[in-house]
Amino acid sequence: MTDTAQPHCVVLDWGTTNFRAVLVDAKGAILDRVETPDGIQSVPASGFEASLAERIAPWRKTHGPLPVYASGMIGSRNGWIEVPYVHAPAGIEDFAKAVRRAALRDASSILFIPGLTDMSVKPFPDVMRGEETQLVGYGLAQDATVVLPGTHSKWARIAQGRITSFRTFVTGELFGTVSRHSFLAQVAKPRGAPDWAAFARGLDVARGVGASAGLLSCLFSVRTGWLAGELDAAQMTDYLSGLMIGAEFREAGDLGWFEPGQEIGIIGTEAMAELYRRAATAFGLTPRPGPADAAMRGCLAIAAMAERLEGSGS
Repeated sequence: MTDTAQPHCVVLDWGTTNFRAVLVDAKGAILDRVETPDGIQSVPASGFEASLAERIAPWRKTHGPLPVYASGMIGSRNGWIEVPYVHAPAGIEDFAKAVRRAALRDASSILFIPGLTDMSVKPFPDVMRGEETQLVGYGLAQDATVVLPGTHSKWARIAQGRITSFRTFVTGELFGTVSRHSFLAQVAKPRGAPDWAAFARGLDVARGVGASAGLLSCLFSVRTGWLAGELDAAQMTDYLSGLMIGAEFREAGDLGWFEPGQEIGIIGTEAMAELYRRAATAFGLTPRPGPADAAMRGCLAIAAMAERLEGSGS
């Protein structure tokens, strides 16, 4: 932190398995950060404020009370306070009107950002918590289709300054289950650097190159490829990754989320964004990476709008 930097607030991304906090100045620059594996599932129902206080104690000791802006599963029914979902289509003002604020013991406050629901999805409405801040931080000014890779990948449409619709794919969760708890875990060797050739091969199978079966049948090719000597043990996990991400893209295309030649936004960690960038290119799309700090930007934009609305009495 520079001598002249003055903290303005703390921004939280508090999910199911991880706690992330950044100390931010008035211009939106990150001054410091904290990340721990203390997701909401590891904190007792009455212990959220104490857990937060412990994690950001050094900042409070140095700078005193600071406003806190929180997004993610911390605002779910299993979190600190349940914030009802905003209904799509929704823009920054819609999220700002639905925030919830709570007082903290240090005389500051915490503002919870709501999630988003798409009531048009069948058989049941789809939901997101946390990704809405990433989409706002990506930018709502231009119409776009955006994919947010993760445990539960989201495909979202932005149009006329709003998030109009979205759909969830459980690609990451399914990959984790298969890679750690199936036949693959007994054979595959630990991964080092990605084997991009094996990943591309999985993408090709998912795209229907040399095979026309769906995911449930193609999953067994991870094993049969090894038995046939076409995949070695060190390639199996990357092949599986390409197969499953490719299946996500194939299904998204079948559902009308993109057409070949289209630009697609990608918001995620560097490693995940690279996987999806390669998949997008394989499917004939032009990837447009989002900013690494999209979640923080979105959280700040929604919080700033909320405070303007509060100040105006809206």
